[in-house]
Amino acid sequence: MTISTSTNDSVYWNLWKTKKDPDAGDFLVRKYMPLVHYHVQRISTGLPKSVKREELKSLAFMGLFDAIEKFDPSRDLKFDTYASFRIRGSIIDGLRKEDWLPRSVREKAKRIESTLEKLEQSLMRNATIEEVAATLNMPEEEVAAVLHEVFYSNILSMDEMPKENDEVSHGAYVLKDEKTISPEDELIKSEAINQLIHHIESLTENEQIVISLFYKEELTLTEIGQVLGLTTSRISQIHSKAIFKLRKQLNPVW
Repeated sequence: MTISTSTNDSVYWNLWKTKKDPDAGDFLVRKYMPLVHYHVQRISTGLPKSVKREELKSLAFMGLFDAIEKFDPSRDLKFDTYASFRIRGSIIDGLRKEDWLPRSVREKAKRIESTLEKLEQSLMRNATIEEVAATLNMPEEEVAAVLHEVFYSNILSMDEMPKENDEVSHGAYVLKDEKTISPEDELIKSEAINQLIHHIESLTENEQIVISLFYKEELTLTEIGQVLGLTTSRISQIHSKAIFKLRKQLNPVW
């Protein structure tokens, strides 16, 4: 998400950095408030209902305030990019500190994973959601919902923020230069993309559409439902089933 800037912005940034002018700080917060709403919306889509949006907003605001405090306008970096990284990182870091998955979901997840392992050992192939649901005598929708929540839980646990170097002046922040990819990394990335494309093409038409709209077009599950004429819960089920298939194909030992 990009927010347009104007020549007046530099005036406010200068007032804030040199004098900590409260009006300038208020202007910057209000100007970049849409970033808070954007990332809260994006992240909250896949989280359980037990995680309240107000909690996410509080975490996002902390990220925005931190970004405004530490951003160096003299550097060749857009504030949108810097703040987005801070906001999203603040939300994820806050969620990581809390065990936001209810105990009942954790227990169901363990049962599902155990059943998956047993079924695959006996069937000598990847088990389906339908087979897991039948074995556990659980509705397919419930199995899909649990896998959906655990999937996002795994994303949060792996999405670590870079460590800060407190000794660096002006809150300097190091971003990886994506342009300097080694030949080995380029080859691995290319092979991974080709493999992912191959597996996505094996999904059903609706599953391919949902994956494309969610990850490429960045629509919410509700928006995808409006496009396909389906309920949000149904889109969530389709998404969970597609992710389940892809994870099993890309990582058979899961």
